[in-house]
Amino acid sequence: MARITVRGITKKFGELDILKGIDLDIPDGEFLTLVGPSGCGKSTTLRIIAGLESQTSGDVLIDDRLVNALRPSRRDLAMVFQSYALYPHLNVWQNLATPLKLRDLNFWERLPLLGALVPGRAQKTKAIGEIVRETAETLKIEPLLDRKPGQLSGGQRQRVALGRAMVRQPAAFLMDEPLSNLDAGLRVHMRAELAELHRTLAATFIYVTHDQAEALTMSDRMAVMMDGEILQIGPPDDVYEDPQDIRVAEFIGSPKINILPGSGDSAGGVECLDARLARRLRTPVDGNVSIGIRPEHLELRSKKANGNFEGLLVHAENLGSDVFLHVTLMGGEHRIVVRASPQEAHDLSVGDTVWVGRERGRAMAFGTNGQRLPLVSKQRSRKVA
Repeated sequence: MARITVRGITKKFGELDILKGIDLDIPDGEFLTLVGPSGCGKSTTLRIIAGLESQTSGDVLIDDRLVNALRPSRRDLAMVFQSYALYPHLNVWQNLATPLKLRDLNFWERLPLLGALVPGRAQKTKAIGEIVRETAETLKIEPLLDRKPGQLSGGQRQRVALGRAMVRQPAAFLMDEPLSNLDAGLRVHMRAELAELHRTLAATFIYVTHDQAEALTMSDRMAVMMDGEILQIGPPDDVYEDPQDIRVAEFIGSPKINILPGSGDSAGGVECLDARLARRLRTPVDGNVSIGIRPEHLELRSKKANGNFEGLLVHAENLGSDVFLHVTLMGGEHRIVVRASPQEAHDLSVGDTVWVGRERGRAMAFGTNGQRLPLVSKQRSRKVA
C-alpha cells in the first residue's frame, strides 16, 4: 500500500481557478474523504492524483516518489468511477480478469487460440483465476461470476466495479462518488460494506463525495472543500463538533446548523436575540457576530425563562425516532430547527407557541469573515453555558 502526498496543487482552466493550492498528506492505510458541494474541485483533485488530469502547478508523490510525469497506468492506483465502467459484453468473471490479463499477459499470450500454445501462459492464467476467485469470495459475488452487467442490480454492479479495482492489488484506491447512482437504502448498506472492506484490506482509500453522511460514517479523516480550497481537515467527529469556518458548520450536519445573529461587546460578552451567553469571547469583538447552534443542542422548555427563545411552530418533520420542529422567532424574522423526541412533540400542533432552550456550552460564535471565534467560561471553569 502507499502514502500519498499532494503539495500545492493548483489547476486553472483559462482564467478560472479550479484548485487554489491543495495540500494533503494521506498516510498508508488511511480512509480519507474529500467532501464538498458540486463544483468545489474534489473530483479534479482525485483525477490529478490518478494522473487522468494534469495540474497547473504543484506535486503528487506516492511513497515519497514524485509521479508528476508518470502515466496513470504507471502510478499503481485503482480508480472506481460513479458509472461503474464495466464491459457490458463480458460476464463478471471476465470483467474481473481483464485488468490482470492486460497487465500480466503479453500480446501473444492474449490471443484467443494461438495464445494457448505459448509456454507459461497456462500458469499465468491459473494465477489470474485464483486472484479472481479470492476477490469474488471477499466481495461475496461468487454466484454472479457467470452473469453480465445487464443482469445485475446496482449494488451488485458496484461490487464488481470494486472487485475489478481490487484484483490489481493497487497501492491505493481512488473512488469518485461510487454510490451516487444507488437508491437511498442501498447507499446506506454499501457505506457499511465499504468501511468493512477498508478494514479488511488495510489499504489507502481516497473517496470523493458530496454526501456528508458518507464522509461522516466511513472516513478516518475528512477534508471539506469549497471553491477550490480545503477549509478544514480532520477526524469526522472533530469537523462536526468543532468547525473552524461557518461554511463548514453549515455544510456538515443534517439538518443544517441554526445560524442566528449576535453581537459582541468590548468586554467579550455576547448576546443572541436578546439572550446573553454565559460564556464570553476569548478575544473580544465589539460588533456583529453569528451564533451557531445545532438542532440537537436545542430543547423544548415548558415555560418562559431567562435565555429561552419564544417562537411559533410552523412545521414538524416526523422521522420516526426523531421529530425536527421548525420554529420561527421574533415574528418570523428568524427560523430555527429543534430536534425533539416523538413523546415531546406528540401534543404539539402547527401554530402553537413554544419555548426553546439551549444546551449549556454548545453555542458557537463566528466572525463577520466566517472564522470561528473561541468562547470561554467567564469563571474559567468547565461549567459553561
